[in-house]
Amino acid sequence: MVQALRVGVAGLGTVGAALIAQVTRQHAALAARCGRPIDIVAVCARSKGKDRGIDLKKMKWFDDPFELANADNIDVFVELMGGSGDPAKSAVETALATGKSVVTANKALLAKHGVKLAALAEKYGGALNYEAAVGAAIPIVKTLREGLAGNDIHRIYGILNGTCNYILTRMEQEGLAFADCLKDAQRLGYAEADPTFDIEGHDTAQKLSILASLAFGTKVDESAIYVEGISSIAPADLAAADERGYRVKLLGVAVKTPKGIEQRVHPTMVRKDSAIAQVMGVTNAVTVDAVGINPLTLIGPGAGGAATASAVLSDIADVARGLRVTPFGQPTARLSGVQKAPMQRHEGGYYIRLQARDKPGSAATIAKRLAEQEISLESIVQRHAKGAPEHVVKGGSVPVILLTYATSEDAVRKALAAVGRDKVTSGRPQVIRIEKN
Repeated sequence: MVQALRVGVAGLGTVGAALIAQVTRQHAALAARCGRPIDIVAVCARSKGKDRGIDLKKMKWFDDPFELANADNIDVFVELMGGSGDPAKSAVETALATGKSVVTANKALLAKHGVKLAALAEKYGGALNYEAAVGAAIPIVKTLREGLAGNDIHRIYGILNGTCNYILTRMEQEGLAFADCLKDAQRLGYAEADPTFDIEGHDTAQKLSILASLAFGTKVDESAIYVEGISSIAPADLAAADERGYRVKLLGVAVKTPKGIEQRVHPTMVRKDSAIAQVMGVTNAVTVDAVGINPLTLIGPGAGGAATASAVLSDIADVARGLRVTPFGQPTARLSGVQKAPMQRHEGGYYIRLQARDKPGSAATIAKRLAEQEISLESIVQRHAKGAPEHVVKGGSVPVILLTYATSEDAVRKALAAVGRDKVTSGRPQVIRIEKN
């Protein structure tokens, strides 16, 4: 009889418990599909007595994840503790240095230490698998690393954070303010008590850094990504986008340009007839543009215990089958360095919302400053608030909405700075980039 693959799991939260339940439920099917049984023989967590709804009696308990990572009775170390530092980092390093394979769902660990960990895996012969780190059940890592290994990828972009997509969906469909939607997301468990990491784009940036490495052969480097969140988005922006055939999404975008690899996270207008614009609520999606094929979009649950456990188990199954691939698609020595591309060089269309002072010539002055930077306008709309009598808006301000043709970020910034010096607007301009589909 073929020896079972022996698995140790560090971290028994929602994902860890779901993984053990799935392995138990699918034990016979997994053995048939992988050619050998998969047995979870050891576990580690903070509390041994906690009721997790799973049977742990046949599994050896470890209080220390380092001891589990170094144990002789496991072949695969599954890290589900989270965090970019210890104990996750040291435990994974320990497992890899002893020749074990590692499966992790830890995007933060990979975004900060992925290249170093991949080098350890290459040196000592174990696998480093991390499908669950990006998009949970969406098989985007295998798609990029294996399914599209022979394709020249031009661009990859996606909705990589369910919290932000849920908030933007509710704001658009119900006309709610950002703060109100955020409170609901927290109440429903879609957002943390401190939601900064999600809503300011950092979660998306960590995931994008991993995808960019796989797509373009660069080192994983979160610091090379321009990051902007969704907290400034107002219902007026979503309504204006809708009128013009667009929808606003927080996208992570990595694209190959003549000036290098551009990586950015920010609110983006996408055409409503595009596949990614149809993705609503907490769902994630990733689109890949590659030479020779039409854009490929993968859509599915980007979080949750069952969805994440499914991806973790697929990685364990690969180890059971004896499959080994370099963690980032090619040896770490061949991964190129990446520098943060200045956003000033970004080129594309822009949506701009200004609060223009309600006096003659304001809109003309704005248009003049844009023309000085050779920015061509697709449309310019100045409107008073619906139903507001003339004496209410007189001496105040009215929204001016601009849609530009393709231009550079630098030109937009210079034009808006000049408008500010002219004192024909009040408040901070709202700028949303338009992604060509």
